[in-house]
Amino acid sequence: MNIFRSLIGKVWQDPNAAEVVKIPAGQLFLVRPGNIRSSRECIYPEAMATVRRVPSVEHNFQLVITRVYEEGDQELLEDEEETDEERVFLISEELEFRTGETDGEPTFIWRDLEGDVDEMYEFVAQGTNAPTKAFFETCMYHAMYERKYKVNPEDVKDVKLDEFMWKPPTPKKPPPRRKVVTKAPSTSSVEEITNPAPASMPNDKGKSKASSSLLDSLSSLIATEAELYYWEPEQHEFTHQGIVTAQLATKGGTYHFWITASVDEGPLLVHSIMPSMNPRWSEKMKSVTWNFVHNDNRVDGWLFRFPSEEIYARFLDVFTRCAWESLHQASWDKLKEDERNYIRSSNIGDVEMKDVDQDEEEEEEILSELDPDESDEEDEPVYEDEDLPPPIPGETNSQLVVGYKGDRSYVVRGNNIGVFGSTSDHDVKYQATISKLATPKGKLFKPKHLMLHDQDTKMILMNPNEPNSLFNLDVERGKIVEEWKVHDDITVDHIAPDNKLAQFTPEQTLVGASHNALFRIDPRVSGAKMVDSQYKQYAGKNKFSGVTTTASGKLAVASEKGDIRLFDTIGKNAKTALPPLGDPITGVDVTANGRYIVATTKTYLLLIDTLIGEGKYAGSSGFDRSFPANAKPIPRRLTLRNEHVAYMNHNISFTPARFNLGEGQEENAIVTSTGPFVIAWDFAKVKKGLLDRYEIKKYEDAVVQDNWRMNSDQDIIVALRNNVFGINKKNLKKPTRHSLAPGASKSSIVDSPY
Repeated sequence: MNIFRSLIGKVWQDPNAAEVVKIPAGQLFLVRPGNIRSSRECIYPEAMATVRRVPSVEHNFQLVITRVYEEGDQELLEDEEETDEERVFLISEELEFRTGETDGEPTFIWRDLEGDVDEMYEFVAQGTNAPTKAFFETCMYHAMYERKYKVNPEDVKDVKLDEFMWKPPTPKKPPPRRKVVTKAPSTSSVEEITNPAPASMPNDKGKSKASSSLLDSLSSLIATEAELYYWEPEQHEFTHQGIVTAQLATKGGTYHFWITASVDEGPLLVHSIMPSMNPRWSEKMKSVTWNFVHNDNRVDGWLFRFPSEEIYARFLDVFTRCAWESLHQASWDKLKEDERNYIRSSNIGDVEMKDVDQDEEEEEEILSELDPDESDEEDEPVYEDEDLPPPIPGETNSQLVVGYKGDRSYVVRGNNIGVFGSTSDHDVKYQATISKLATPKGKLFKPKHLMLHDQDTKMILMNPNEPNSLFNLDVERGKIVEEWKVHDDITVDHIAPDNKLAQFTPEQTLVGASHNALFRIDPRVSGAKMVDSQYKQYAGKNKFSGVTTTASGKLAVASEKGDIRLFDTIGKNAKTALPPLGDPITGVDVTANGRYIVATTKTYLLLIDTLIGEGKYAGSSGFDRSFPANAKPIPRRLTLRNEHVAYMNHNISFTPARFNLGEGQEENAIVTSTGPFVIAWDFAKVKKGLLDRYEIKKYEDAVVQDNWRMNSDQDIIVALRNNVFGINKKNLKKPTRHSLAPGASKSSIVDSPY
């Protein structure tokens, strides 16, 4: 390629030249080899291709394909709600860019990172001569080199671009096919790893000694015949593996449990029961699905289907007990019967909540094939922030808080806070940095939590080095002006506004919590800011992990043990105490009217309806009255489908989930994230029992935190480790292989910390 370097000339060296090279005429096609649909779809009948720089982000370039309209065509499209005039691809090695020829015309070909692995884009460069083709190709390789090595290749002597030239992969020997038989196979090609000790599934030479030894050492709690299925990502379906003995087992005298599948010749799988399994139960299908996470973080999906409702119910009951004892390391028998029923009910999926109209939409069958090609929406355009200050070495974004007034968002990075405003197209734009956060005595610190206060004029910060105090930051001045000492002996571990909408008002007080106490904080009082008359310490090691308030000031308090307490006011005992399912709760939110609570655990969201449905106080709220022992609410688990997790190849770890919020606005959506995925549930569908109807968007970096823009159920503010931006909910997609698989994102977001 060196003979074409002279073609780059002054254009590449000029940093002000947005466009590096352009081919003005061509056609864009999407090519799907082996697809039953048209294998060659024309996307743009007339188009131009451009290599251009990413604005304000050094060493990054985009391949831009722009639709060209004939005279009169543009006017015909003006009334459409959405237009598809441009497709943008971040130039990197992952595109597997190459050249070719179609009907005598030169072509440029690259992977559709949003589609299946064999789907490609093809740009037919009509009328383009050989030197222009070579120039364009060389520019693509230059862009790949510069993105990878962060240096202009023109500044490197004897630069080699050969590494970026695509080469056909070496054909691999196909793996042995898994047989579908009426009796379980004695061998399997799928290798499994158990916890705590590794154990392989049987190979073609015989059963694994490790897994056999482990299985022989276990005591069976329940064993039954069941059909075993394995999620085949390439086929987009659970494939039948045969009839096996499905078992739940334990080691005597311990609280460690395993789920196993075996045949006469030996075990096929032995999986430790733990939260990362993400178990999902379907009474309709009489099945349980789960994930297995390998040591290298690869994720498989498995399924048992039971022969009868009675066997399904027995297996579910024993599994529920095993999962609870594993998490609590305590006996299930110590629980009261109403507490056991509450925990059992959390595994009943897709049951409609009270006071919800019927909907024609039915539950998708768990064994049905996913549509691997579904992709209704294009990615939203990404707007890069200009004039960003240099990044802070060694620091990444850690927290996000969305303003209630002025449409501002604040992101913590080290001991700085970035201030972002909104744009007309749902994005955010950097405005300023509040630098070098320090106490009034001048000691720098990195806040562990922050909350806007008093109509967004103040920001309350928690300093991990001063756990008994809060710090008041004057937002307009960009400076911490006060230290509020709350109490000499009681730490402030969590804070919340006096009520759900208090931040809209001049309300001065706020709610605080330690690991086992609730109290009110009033910064106007002299000395310690805790209000003694509104303080209550609770017996035992409660390990409170979060607090949230309703619009009327009632409180929901969650704990690391997984329980949730509902209070009508501070200073009294809880009106309702909901037993722990076992998983630590890492975040809690409530609707303004107090009707619904969403609690976040590592692998699922827990949704609770606080309306009392039976007994003397039917129609009251669990914040005001205790639930009857025999009529506790049925907690609903919002989980990701196991086949989706297998596509994601990601160990789920949810960030705190949030309802959308606005004055006079009813909540109708929930947002959370895990790894690089932003996930939103339609709350109306959730209330109808459709718990697995969510939408997802994947990004190139891990999501630190996300939340709704105030007074919106569409706009979401997202903080990545090195970027902050806004998206519209319509740009989230139904989960498919396109939107979930690693490397599937074609977002142009790059590392641009404020």
